[in-house]
Amino acid sequence: MRLIDEKAIEKIALGAALLGTGGGGDPYIGKLMAIEAIRQYGPIQMLDPSEVPDDAFVVPTAMMGAPTVLIEKIANGQEFDVIINHLEKYTGQKVFATLPIEAGGVNSMLPFAVAAKLGIPIIDCDGMGRAFPELQMVTFHLDGITTSPMVVTDEKGNSMIMETVSNTWSETLARTATITMGGSVMISIYSMFGHQLKKSAIYNTLTLAENIGASIMDKDDSDILPIDRMINFVDGYKLFTGKIVDILRETRQGFNFGKAKIVGINADKGESCHVDFQNENLVVMKGDEVLATTPDLITIVDLETGVPITTEALKYGRRVVVVGLRCDEKWRTKKGIETVGPRYFKYDIDYVPIEERVKGAK
Repeated sequence: MRLIDEKAIEKIALGAALLGTGGGGDPYIGKLMAIEAIRQYGPIQMLDPSEVPDDAFVVPTAMMGAPTVLIEKIANGQEFDVIINHLEKYTGQKVFATLPIEAGGVNSMLPFAVAAKLGIPIIDCDGMGRAFPELQMVTFHLDGITTSPMVVTDEKGNSMIMETVSNTWSETLARTATITMGGSVMISIYSMFGHQLKKSAIYNTLTLAENIGASIMDKDDSDILPIDRMINFVDGYKLFTGKIVDILRETRQGFNFGKAKIVGINADKGESCHVDFQNENLVVMKGDEVLATTPDLITIVDLETGVPITTEALKYGRRVVVVGLRCDEKWRTKKGIETVGPRYFKYDIDYVPIEERVKGAK
């Protein structure tokens, strides 16, 4: 166990933005929510998954909706009490701790605010090791844990408890509710016991995010650029360096869909690439060559600072580097690829691990 303060939140938010592959909502908004909660209620206990009792009742908490909507329609705080109180009343269980459903953006930060306000710990793990756009795209789903009962609430006070026949039905019905409730809602989902968490979660993602953030933020006496220091730390790949020349973006079906077109500079001068996204970056291609696909991580970062850029913040003229990272091995199983591989998102592309696609490109 350790206590999380404001300084740790700054680093975790920055690192989680990298792991978030462009999605998960604006990390700045989530960071402000977490910091304000710490100022009001004090530092937050963060537990390693091994410290969670097997019979403890735990639940991920998150925002659901299009990231462009989350920028303008943030949680007001009352939702924290609603989702936990409704879940406890419905299940008859006392919530021991919360955790992030994904390692990205606002959804890596929101559980800190929930934990601070409710006086419960946060667990150093998540269900993705990155961010994905749909509710069933979690390791908990791979291991047979169900979304139900799922609590959905908005800033107006509307709330519902959902019991569904499958996790994909939870995605369909909750997405429809999210659109009706203004494009973003707060949810509690995949409630489980400690023994299930220990089997299924991706461990220590918050600590990893903190260390990634430190690698970007902390200055040293060397001439190494922040982006190179970060890539060395995460053992990642520089996939493409260039300037954004066009952004196509639209909000439909409760998601941000789009494409970023980038023309090469430096070593990639004379080339061009594009990154497709659905909330999160899914595929990066240079001409007809596939550089990387989901479930491996594709993140766009600022060329000078190494700071990750979310899909809603991509703008014409920014000089960027497209960075790739290996995903957790859970996603490279048959069920993992069926759940989050490129063919699920209607791309006529087979998943090939990033390290095989970019041999010699590191």
